[in-house]
Amino acid sequence: MSKVYFKKYKGSDTEILSKIGKELLANIINTESIKLEKNIPIKVHFGEKGNTTFVPASCYNGIIDYLEENDINSKFIETNVLYRGSRTTRDSHINLAKEHGFTRLPIIIADGDMGEAVHEVTINKKYFDKVKLGAAYEDYNQILVISHFKGHGLAGFGGALKQLAMGFASRSGKMAQHSVLSPTVNGDKCISCGLCVKKCDVDAIEIKDFAIIDDKKCVGCAGCIAVCPVGAIANDWGAMNFREKVAEYAYGAQLNKNHIYISFMMNITKECDCMGQHMDPIAENFGVFASLDPVAMDSACLDILQNESDKKLFENGRETLLHCKEIGFSSGNYELIEIK
Repeated sequence: MSKVYFKKYKGSDTEILSKIGKELLANIINTESIKLEKNIPIKVHFGEKGNTTFVPASCYNGIIDYLEENDINSKFIETNVLYRGSRTTRDSHINLAKEHGFTRLPIIIADGDMGEAVHEVTINKKYFDKVKLGAAYEDYNQILVISHFKGHGLAGFGGALKQLAMGFASRSGKMAQHSVLSPTVNGDKCISCGLCVKKCDVDAIEIKDFAIIDDKKCVGCAGCIAVCPVGAIANDWGAMNFREKVAEYAYGAQLNKNHIYISFMMNITKECDCMGQHMDPIAENFGVFASLDPVAMDSACLDILQNESDKKLFENGRETLLHCKEIGFSSGNYELIEIK
């Protein structure tokens, strides 16, 4: 049974949340006798442009203080998104991160300029033999995975597991989780500029009346989505078995690593931080959690949310937790330990 440490805090004062984050990090390191690496990046979500409920940059200050006090080098680390937006390419992604206040540490975009930097990890599970992660993640044996527990339209909820699965995946890995490999072209929007043809490394695209993608050649790198100047190329969001695939990608992202997980249970919205708009919370803030087991921590957060709200919010997310157990990732069983 995995231990999940937490500290209650119903408020939203970021200075207090920062101190709680530091306290929980110090507690789990001391209690679990964790040996820290000299270089430990912090996995974050910078929030989409227009979003107002992502975990603010100031909430990370206590965690960064702890690392600095222990002579540990750190950076923020993240990957590009699959859809078109302010976080589609490295430069625009970093610019948005700085606009959102993430300026205290250098920033690594793990999958390169447009998602092309990929490292494959063999897992041999039901849906994937290998998972495709951002290449820079392979450089680190230990990462502080900081997540925001909230809703997600397809996953049910977003927490530590989704931060591993989508957050560590390269653009091609994100695409693989959404089940349909090849992107589609809107012929009415396509201007036949040929940028997608130049970007494609496997010659899967040709220009006729508009761009045509050969499904048999396409490897799902999604580079064409990133370079299209008019947004004519998009992913199919059909997402068959999406929640189980999230479990398998999360498994691959932590395999043979010594990650530490912290989750902020605050600003709990129906949708995730990738939504570029204001969203009203649908439940009260609860506090901050820490664990060495992301399945157990997500299970604890979901149980608490449902018990506190007396509703079955995000219940379909349990499919991810169940598949984690089925593939030998973790049972999800936990002992909840409150830090006073």
